[in-house]
Amino acid sequence: MAQRTRNKIAQGEETGLKSYRQIRSLFKFQGTLIHVSKNLDEIDLKILSEIQADGRITNVELAKRVGISPPPCLRRVRTLEEEGYIQGYRGLLDPRKLGFDVTVFASVHLSSQAEADLRAFEAFVRKEPLVRECWMLSGEVDFILKCVAPDMATFQGFVTHLTAAPHVRNVRTSLVLHNSKYEAAVPLEVKAR
Repeated sequence: MAQRTRNKIAQGEETGLKSYRQIRSLFKFQGTLIHVSKNLDEIDLKILSEIQADGRITNVELAKRVGISPPPCLRRVRTLEEEGYIQGYRGLLDPRKLGFDVTVFASVHLSSQAEADLRAFEAFVRKEPLVRECWMLSGEVDFILKCVAPDMATFQGFVTHLTAAPHVRNVRTSLVLHNSKYEAAVPLEVKAR
């Protein structure tokens, strides 16, 4: 499909893309065309990698690590922020040291998959402080929630509240016993290959 589209552009045929410049942002990944809003170069990837490793890095240190001067480094960081590659900066806290000893994954099955009901459940979850992540899934489970709580009694109270939410058919929970890997960062080294 990519070759056919490139051939049509080369021959001046209508493809829905205005120019070769637009097709340049398409690349092939496992036989599928994927649109990329910006082609990140090696320096952009280095900047993103350094910021992921240390969000508190100064612009001067960042520029030194990626091999450019501070003014263009700052311009690149601002562009990456404006284009949404960098969504924000935050510190990673240890939940156990702060008294949140219980981590649980809750699989939620709704009685209705109507768009309005899915959005209503998402709005409900956004207001719940014990829910740290909410993912909509395909398959038998509609949502999986990552929850933290100071103790099991608090979490059990939350599960009672959750099961009473509109359109919740059932909730199944899995208590986390141990975490073997926690990597909040995007694997940029895979993109760089």
